Amino acid sequence: MKMFKKILIVTMIAIMINTILASCCQKVICTSSRVSEGQPVKVAVFLIDFTDDYISLVRQNLEEIQKQNEDKVKFTFYDGKSSPTIQGKEIDEVLKEGTDLILLNLIDYRNSTTVQTVINKIKETNTPVILFNREPLTTDAIKSYAKALYIGTDAKEGGRLQGEILVNAWNDNKQDIDRNRDNIMQYIILEGERNNIEAIDRTKYSVLTIQQAGIRTQELALRFCDWNTELAREATEALLLKYGGKIEVINANDDSMAVGAIQALQAYGYNKGDKTKTIAVIGFDAVPEVRDLISKGIMLGSVIQDPKALAEALYTCGMNLVYGKSAIDGTKYKFDDTGVSIRIPYKGYVMYSNNKNTNQD
Repeated sequence: MKMFKKILIVTMIAIMINTILASCCQKVICTSSRVSEGQPVKVAVFLIDFTDDYISLVRQNLEEIQKQNEDKVKFTFYDGKSSPTIQGKEIDEVLKEGTDLILLNLIDYRNSTTVQTVINKIKETNTPVILFNREPLTTDAIKSYAKALYIGTDAKEGGRLQGEILVNAWNDNKQDIDRNRDNIMQYIILEGERNNIEAIDRTKYSVLTIQQAGIRTQELALRFCDWNTELAREATEALLLKYGGKIEVINANDDSMAVGAIQALQAYGYNKGDKTKTIAVIGFDAVPEVRDLISKGIMLGSVIQDPKALAEALYTCGMNLVYGKSAIDGTKYKFDDTGVSIRIPYKGYVMYSNNKNTNQD
């Protein structure tokens, strides 16, 4: 009888343990047995180029998140060196070795076939993936995999904020911009890339915002500079030789290109502190170097794209995916109309005006 009671007790305990384990598995379905064992989540972060100003800041913020969560996550960063071939090999190697999560700043994002091929490869390994910052032309590939999504910003909103910088500067200090006094804003555009949604919308909506404010505009030139400082410097130098004093505004899709424009301007004696020989330059991202240029009156302004906010979204949504949850479970984030994209709002812009730095949120 005693033996029977012992057997009964042992059996009941076993049943209770199995029930608890089954309940836990139903609540949190990890995508990795390694993670289930309590080890830090392995995250492979593929970046377009370690030298990209904004992407470098995103990387730094991810590293800071890791320092604060060493027992939870381990990021490994891969430098694509702006080469689709290099990045493709890196992705293949990581998928072969295995990882718990992929954060993908895809270089060849404009090629729908490439995007679909990459998603298919990742899908075969059942690894969650978040594409970020460089938005594919369509969401078809992302929608084809339940563990994929995109995190980025609203380029239209960003373009409008760039436009507001120029509208406010024109209204406050028109005499400093309209140097030929023809009541028309003559400008050049330094655009990121061809067929890039982000670049197209930043350009379109910045100009549209200026025109809707009742300011007449004239585009002197548009040059594609691939988000690159050196290419922007070369393009600006050529345009200065062609248009000279006719250029009143340089509208750059990002800060890297804006800095290139400043370098060219200063080589020709512009933007060195003399207001009578200053061309208004605006950028995008508000990286530390550019904020310094703005505070000195060398550059007019830039839109604040917060790298910390993006890093936090990548970490939070990524960890949710790893643990088998919806990316937005328990977060402040929402999917847009596509159902697979999350938009990080801009914080505003920083602008030089009347010898003081103005931060508008």
